[in-house]
Amino acid sequence: MGDLYQSYGELAGGQIEGIDYQRIWRVSQVSTLLHLAVHGGGIETGTTELADAAAADIHDFYSLDAFKPAGSNADLHITSTRYDEPQALAMAQAATHCVSWHGATGATAFTYLGGMDFNLRDQIGQCLKDAGFTVQLATEELNGNDPTNICNRTSRGMGVQLEISTTQRAAFFLNGDMTRANRKNTTAAFTTYVNTVKLGISKALVVAGAG
Repeated sequence: MGDLYQSYGELAGGQIEGIDYQRIWRVSQVSTLLHLAVHGGGIETGTTELADAAAADIHDFYSLDAFKPAGSNADLHITSTRYDEPQALAMAQAATHCVSWHGATGATAFTYLGGMDFNLRDQIGQCLKDAGFTVQLATEELNGNDPTNICNRTSRGMGVQLEISTTQRAAFFLNGDMTRANRKNTTAAFTTYVNTVKLGISKALVVAGAG
């Protein structure tokens, strides 16, 4: 089934900001790396929290955080190749590097690796593998290799897309409970995963000042 909305303008006309969703962001004064969760909140659950933690107070952070009643948040999904919300686009275009956090379906714990920034993708993937997480290159429909994908709309024309399975994301929250109220209760696996992604970023950005 396709998206209900084909652009942010359509979404904003059909949903109420502050009631159905919010846009949240932080702009760094010291970094040109952006962590994105454009399907955050209840759309692809856990991605807002992951992107937020990875950005911390160092990197740029943006999320569309949906909080409609359970079962309704998929209505706010805009595919990444059409995600044209102005603040997100401006932040992506100003960034040199981008990690876009997504949720995939899956009854096993895994992460699909995608995006056109192959060096950054592979460094993150190797670090996750070394830390004991299951990773694999994304299949065509999830590989994030379209230049119009927001993760690739950076000043370098490339970024990384992480597609994290439902089972893997559930392991990041206490008792596997991904409800909004419980998502503040993260597990050791959450911390390890985020720190491992950050390690991969550090290994990739070997040029002084990059990212």
